[in-house]
Amino acid sequence: MKDYKSLTDEQLVELVRSKDKEFYAEIIKRYKDRLLRYAQYLLLDREQAADVVQEAFIKAYINLHGFNTKRKFSSWIYRIVHNEAANLLKREKKWIKMDKDFDFKSEEDMQDEVAKRELEENLQACLENMPVIYKEPLVLYYLDGKSYNQISEILRIPEKTVATRLRRAKSLLKKICQRKKVKP
Repeated sequence: MKDYKSLTDEQLVELVRSKDKEFYAEIIKRYKDRLLRYAQYLLLDREQAADVVQEAFIKAYINLHGFNTKRKFSSWIYRIVHNEAANLLKREKKWIKMDKDFDFKSEEDMQDEVAKRELEENLQACLENMPVIYKEPLVLYYLDGKSYNQISEILRIPEKTVATRLRRAKSLLKKICQRKKVKP
């Protein structure tokens, strides 16, 4: 058998399902930090984020036989974390509903490329005031390096909606950061 560290996530899932449940620890090791960061940006609370990620790993393990290995495991596990965080936000009534006709009218155009390091340094202060529907795609795209397609799968929205939300989120982020006098 080849070294399990060189296996893809999907291959590890197959091993967990068919041979050795202990390989699930490698999956956890690969994803725990990224998922924790994602959940923390959504929830703005490290302890709640840790609980959400732990619950997501448990649900993923329980439902591992339902995972289609022809798809990306990362999108699947991020979706579980997303659902758990959304459920928690709904329970705590932090979920912000946006009017369908709500739109940002801004002549200001934010740069397409925001340096990842600068974004990470200043993002947290500005993200606290952002609606979740705009915060999620920003975190997934810029901090976790997910593609529009992967974000579409995780959030279960069309790719065009991902693009629209990212465009609006960048504009909103710029306005929030300018108000806070933080450079995005």
